[in-house]
Amino acid sequence: VVFDFGTLDTLDKLGVKVTGVPKANVPKYLEKYKGDAYKNAGGLMEPDFEAINAMDPDLIIISGRQASSYEEFSKIAPTINLGVDTSKYMESFKSNVTQLGEIFGKEAEAQAQLAQIDTSVQAVNAAASSGGKNGLIILTTGGKISAYGPGSRFGIIHDVLGVKPVDDKIEVSTHGMSVSFEYIAEKNPDYLFVVDRDAVVQREGGSASAKDVVENALVKNTNAYKNGHVVYLDPGYWYLSGGGLQSVAEMVKEVEAGLK
Repeated sequence: VVFDFGTLDTLDKLGVKVTGVPKANVPKYLEKYKGDAYKNAGGLMEPDFEAINAMDPDLIIISGRQASSYEEFSKIAPTINLGVDTSKYMESFKSNVTQLGEIFGKEAEAQAQLAQIDTSVQAVNAAASSGGKNGLIILTTGGKISAYGPGSRFGIIHDVLGVKPVDDKIEVSTHGMSVSFEYIAEKNPDYLFVVDRDAVVQREGGSASAKDVVENALVKNTNAYKNGHVVYLDPGYWYLSGGGLQSVAEMVKEVEAGLK
């Protein structure tokens, strides 16, 4: 049973069979797991322990959102927490993939995939570092914006891919540092990376798209907007399932494309 979508992504890439997942929140590119061949393990924040117990799993894999329920999961089956440590993203990601490869006898495939990602990362880092441009990462939700810097959940853009932060004093927190559009205008980033949370988390009454929220008069004055460098990242990868073999490879590609 898998609650961490980065892990589900990796197991999918490695061809490992999964029994149950929290179906309501599955990222679009993994939507086959919503099908009848897989059992529903409840919600990301509200696991259905009775249903999970009935599945009689050999292993349960969780991450940060379920960490407080570790003891309850452990009563059902051996449980491991494979969330990514964003303060050392690649090290943590590689460790998780290596562990999954060892558990399921897919070591060679796992290492081959990691080597490919390493090559891509090095190429993007070289391009970003040599360009001398800076960037700002924001998340939009409910018409509000928050900024993320080095060491944060999206900090791979700075820490691994080499994009210089426009502000090195952004506080690291799960929900980001609440900022205004005046802040973006004042910092004037060369690149603006945008994650639209509302695109993957259902909200009542609907909400404006990130593009509608972000592209206002203040942002249109920035170097990022003027040069066509407002980069809308796929929230399926960045918000829901980061830390998987497929998601990390795609995240690197998205930043590479955005820097061109």
